[in-house]
Amino acid sequence: MFPEGFVQRIWTQDYLDAQKLLEALERPSPVSIRINRLKWNREPAHSFPVPWCRDGFYIGNRPSFTADPLFHAGCYYPQDASGMFTEVIFNQLFPGKKRLMILDLCGAPGSKSTHLASLLGDNGTLIANETIRSRSAVLAENLTKWGIPNFIVTNSDPSALGRLIGWFDLVVADVPCSGEGMFRNLDVRKEWSEENAALCASRQRRIMFDIWPALKENGILIYSTCTFNPAENEKNIQWLIENTDAEILKTDISRFPDIKEIFYKRITGYGFFPDRTTGDGFFIAFARKKSKTPKFLTGPSKTSSPVSRDVLKQAERMTEISGDEILRSGDTVYRIPVRAEEYSTLSTVAKIIKPGTAIFREAKGDIIPQHDLALSLLLKDRIFPQAELNYHEAVSYLRRESIMPACDEKGWCLVKYNGINLGFIKNLDNRTNNYYPVEWRIRMKVTPDNEKKLIEWKKESAE
Repeated sequence: MFPEGFVQRIWTQDYLDAQKLLEALERPSPVSIRINRLKWNREPAHSFPVPWCRDGFYIGNRPSFTADPLFHAGCYYPQDASGMFTEVIFNQLFPGKKRLMILDLCGAPGSKSTHLASLLGDNGTLIANETIRSRSAVLAENLTKWGIPNFIVTNSDPSALGRLIGWFDLVVADVPCSGEGMFRNLDVRKEWSEENAALCASRQRRIMFDIWPALKENGILIYSTCTFNPAENEKNIQWLIENTDAEILKTDISRFPDIKEIFYKRITGYGFFPDRTTGDGFFIAFARKKSKTPKFLTGPSKTSSPVSRDVLKQAERMTEISGDEILRSGDTVYRIPVRAEEYSTLSTVAKIIKPGTAIFREAKGDIIPQHDLALSLLLKDRIFPQAELNYHEAVSYLRRESIMPACDEKGWCLVKYNGINLGFIKNLDNRTNNYYPVEWRIRMKVTPDNEKKLIEWKKESAE
């Protein structure tokens, strides 16, 4: 059932137990989620914590995420537990540091980007990038649902972002790989080949080399894959050390004895093997840039329209922001998480598909609050009338069907589920208009069993 070349190779890797690894890869993947405590300060019932992530939990059987309004509201995100280890490295490197600039280079579908957004909070900006256009739209959707307003989404090649010389304190490169760590999935096994693994290793080196100039002096590159292949893991990091001014760094894993330290020449990496750790296969290492790099900036932006006093007043009425954070693009007003000159520079080298959080749109004299705003932590409380939906009403809303919630006032109304914002409707004389984004609507049918398959949460709030 496993590719012959893969089996032969892992028997040569003396830091892993090939037989136990193969047996573990025949068992189902564990299910884990990471909660968004800024929205949903509860923990899943009948769960146990991911040791290296404060907000990570293993939850047993896989629930129906699509059927859960709390998932669409950004209360939690399904993520393999191994990938959550980025938190340990981040907390080691940036304890309390302000105004960080972070790049998630290969961000889709959003597991690491939403995690980085939570770790960063209001202490800087996250540029979340994805090279494939369709996947960048998914990345933007998931960050929007997460609701922490510190991100910009781009759709660019690493070579373009590498022109942002001296910009980033941290670059996270969870690079495309041969996927051996996900061999519990039979389709992934079928797609594997030695030729593709070699192609991945070459592409990964190109990605690292292209993005290296974008790091500041003492900036950090976190490199990770979901494969066991030394050519894509430790040998690639050794290549980086030999071809740049990179200095390999280490972290203390004494609290996590099941993680395996991997030594190769001058580097140390960290391996997650499914026979030892509860999660998929994963490799991670990190390095510091030693050379000094002056930051690259361009002149004034030509990508946005002037913002009027009325626009500023509307934005400030709805959100906790100031005028220098406002960008108008076409008829939509955004809150951007960078200075104007930084946005200008970014726009000259990268394709920006989401400048920040959309607050409202002007159409024929009307102010139309945007779905981003409903899900964002920027939204001021009680600016709009509110209506609580039951489960079936909430799913109908997510299907973009017409609903009639108990909202007495005409005009815009914020609908909620379990006290969490889902989005906007507009009450008219004899109907309501559903403003859930068309491209996000779910297509599943509402059945009596849907609600039974949701995550069960503890009644008390998490500390």
